[in-house]
Amino acid sequence: MTRRRQTGIFLTALAAMLAVAVALQVVRDRAFAFSKVDRRLLYVSNAEVVRRAALSYDALLADVYWIRALQHYGGERQKAGRERHYDLLYPLLDLATTLDPRFTVGYRFGAIFLAEPQPGGAGRPDQAIALLEKGVAFNPNKWDYYHDVGFIYYWNLHNYEKAADWFARGGSLPGAPFWLKSYAAVMLTRGGDRQASRAMWTQIGQNEESDWLRQTAQMRLAQLDALDQIDVLKRIMNEFAARAGQRVQSWQQLARAGAVRGIPVDPSGVPYTLDPNTGAIGVATNSDLWPLPTEPAAAPELGGAAPPVPR
Repeated sequence: MTRRRQTGIFLTALAAMLAVAVALQVVRDRAFAFSKVDRRLLYVSNAEVVRRAALSYDALLADVYWIRALQHYGGERQKAGRERHYDLLYPLLDLATTLDPRFTVGYRFGAIFLAEPQPGGAGRPDQAIALLEKGVAFNPNKWDYYHDVGFIYYWNLHNYEKAADWFARGGSLPGAPFWLKSYAAVMLTRGGDRQASRAMWTQIGQNEESDWLRQTAQMRLAQLDALDQIDVLKRIMNEFAARAGQRVQSWQQLARAGAVRGIPVDPSGVPYTLDPNTGAIGVATNSDLWPLPTEPAAAPELGGAAPPVPR
């Protein structure tokens, strides 16, 4: 029997087995209702084992695990706040980036998903940094990873010294943007003031590779605008309370006194909340800006001028 004929027989048999498998699956789907698997399992969690088993299909399998990571993240985001569990996110991202160490999107986007505070993300900046450091180890000349690690230390962990170190290291790489070294100086001299946050999110929003990243930056900038507005409203409330000798109970009370024009709304158009017992102002839970971030604090010795009260 010739090799060509053997190959033909093998391919025919393979096609027949595939057809039988498809037919059996159709019968199974018709006969048995779909049963949801409540327990989240990752049967193979060792990335190196998966890489060896993938043979020459590393990049293809990396895409599969990346898609699964996106599905896991998106599925958990749709659940009610306390029911969100992102326990498979890092293992899936680790698998994807081990199979394809050049998977830039996996490192950078995965780190955002991991570092984002709950309930919007996993609330694991430590895992986000570990993922990016893995990318740095494979490609030590990619300044983007240094920027992202520095940003997590700044925005999520409020560790200005480590943020400055990573920004400086990234800024010294060939082809790194000029502003990266300036971030290091800002960290060491001004700490985490809101102006620095705005500058960084503006730079991130100029990313040309991802609409999602640009939209995230726009949302963060809107949150910073909301924080500015809340500062102004707090000043108005304090001034009114000092004159009236009582705590403000509602926006209507301020509006009747002419201190504000109607009910103040956040940049997304949703009215701010006002707690009459504590005087706390925030964004509503149905606002696109909820929850507001716990922004990095400016260095205590710097103080900082409050924004002007609009009239």
